[in-house]
Amino acid sequence: HDALPILNPYERNSMQTFYISTNQITKNNTIYIDGDDYNHIKNVLRLKINEKIWICDNNQKRYYVNLEKYDIEQSRVYFSIIEKTDFTTEPIINIDLYQGLPKGEKFEIIIQKATELGINEIFPVCMNRTIVKIDSDSEQKKLERWNKIAKEASKQSGRQKIPIVSRITNLKNFIENIEKYDIVLLPFENEHSVSIKTILDSNSKAKNIAIIIGPEGGFSDEEITQLTQNPNVKLCTLGSRILRTETAAIATISMIIYKFDL
Repeated sequence: HDALPILNPYERNSMQTFYISTNQITKNNTIYIDGDDYNHIKNVLRLKINEKIWICDNNQKRYYVNLEKYDIEQSRVYFSIIEKTDFTTEPIINIDLYQGLPKGEKFEIIIQKATELGINEIFPVCMNRTIVKIDSDSEQKKLERWNKIAKEASKQSGRQKIPIVSRITNLKNFIENIEKYDIVLLPFENEHSVSIKTILDSNSKAKNIAIIIGPEGGFSDEEITQLTQNPNVKLCTLGSRILRTETAAIATISMIIYKFDL
């Protein structure tokens, strides 16, 4: 086809992103998409020949591509690669969220918004005051739905990576993994003197940050005692108002991104 204009990468961020494994890149410099994404491209977005989208592979390489043809028999859509770019939409730091499992749709909102903001991985955590109970039979269905929400939010926001929503864990497992983080931020309504800004300013070289957020009822005194035995865990205040669990998670991620990535 004729030469296509190369756009500024920032102008392309409004285009949806799709995700592939590297074995979907063929030797003649084309990429194919199948499965649910094929159906979404063909029947939902109704993309036409010569329309362009972003595709990312599992090595976080990013491709600007042109739609060449639909293969109805194999349920595949083929794209030619216009440009492979190192332009990244990912934060320069790694942020993991350990979220006290909330009830209803709150966790789904947290997944969606945390993904848009650049979270690396999300861990639902059962805590002393967790209200919702999820048995092992329904956990797998929940995980599939949660990870689908993360994938859709990654597409919408133009990310190169789909964050993982991990299996439900507990505080003991979290404490055992604290050492892999430079700092762990623990927003706490009873902390009034140390702000998150103070902690971030004094840890400006941090590369791996964890956030731990309590469920609707907050942390128990026992949990605070267990967590603060590790010097990497930093109690902090997010301000003079008490935030809901879903607001606290999103606000904390936003503040970290503002400090390190903007």
